[in-house]
Parts: sequence; structure tokens; C-alpha cells
Amino acid sequence: MTGIVVSPLRRIAEMAVRHGCREMLSLLAKGQDFHRPAVIDQAKHLKIGVNDITFAGTGGLIAPQEEHVRGIIGFARNWDRTRPMLIHCWMGVSRSPAAALIAALAVEPDQDDHALARRLRLASPFATPNARLVEFGDEALSRKGRLVDAVRSIGRGADADGNAPFILPLVEDLQHVG
Repeated sequence: MTGIVVSPLRRIAEMAVRHGCREMLSLLAKGQDFHRPAVIDQAKHLKIGVNDITFAGTGGLIAPQEEHVRGIIGFARNWDRTRPMLIHCWMGVSRSPAAALIAALAVEPDQDDHALARRLRLASPFATPNARLVEFGDEALSRKGRLVDAVRSIGRGADADGNAPFILPLVEDLQHVG
């Protein structure tokens, strides 16, 4: 299975090793330092400095922007898909699930947005994708509101403690299982 592993920061090394990840996307506030797991090559690691907010940044906070989403899309499209990709943020609840949805649609654009959102909810009862990232992703991927509607349809996730990594399977993976 080459799906997308979504993780909180504190479990990235464990998840990278457990799932054989070699590529990683990090969505953390600028200046939030951490050690990249040794199994992730620096050339296959994209860091996006963004806060988990859904409004234009104030007080030094950086809101998700179109260029952040373009970075996610480009990184996903360059993913070789022989191994799972690891996507993480601080808690693995908002920014990284949104990025996982965007990445999944970037590599498999013909899939149904509502089915993708339902797979996300099945994989994680806690995921509450960042609405601003989702909106920019919807636009950048020409989803015509379908991704936004799909994410709204699954609603807010359950309260989380930031310790619940999960795997978002790709359509390709589901076809090999069934």
C-alpha cells in the first residue's frame, strides 16, 4: 500500500520507519524546529512554514496561501509512489489532513471528492482539515467546489490529543485490495 501517512510531529520517526516512507511533507509554523527522520532524504522533504489558521495572518502568524498549496501539489506530483508519503503537522489533525486530501487529488485527479472525504473520515475520526488549505486546494486543482463541499459533508472531527496517526489510502490502493 502506497497511501499517505498522516502523523503528528511527535510520531514522524516511528511512522516513517514503520511504513517505509522516504518522502515527507511538513506543515509547521516558521521556526518550529525538529529533526527529520534519518530515513527521509533531505531532497525528498518539503517544509511549508504555515500556521494552523483559517484567516489572513495577523500578529506574525502565517495563514495558508495559494503558493503553499502549489507546493503541496508539485511535491505530490513528484512523489514516486513506490512507498507511502508522510505528511505531518503539529497534531496531525488539521493542516496535514488537508494537505493529504490535496496530494491525493493531485496524483489521482479522476477520483470522487466525496468518496475521498469519506475515506479520510474512516481513516481518522479526529481529522478536521484546515478549511483555508482545502479552499485553495479546491481552486488550484479545478475541483469547482467539490472538495470544499465534500470536506464540509464530513463535518468537524472528534476532539483529539494529537497522538493518532493514520493512513489515507489512495484509490489505486483500494483497487489492489478488492
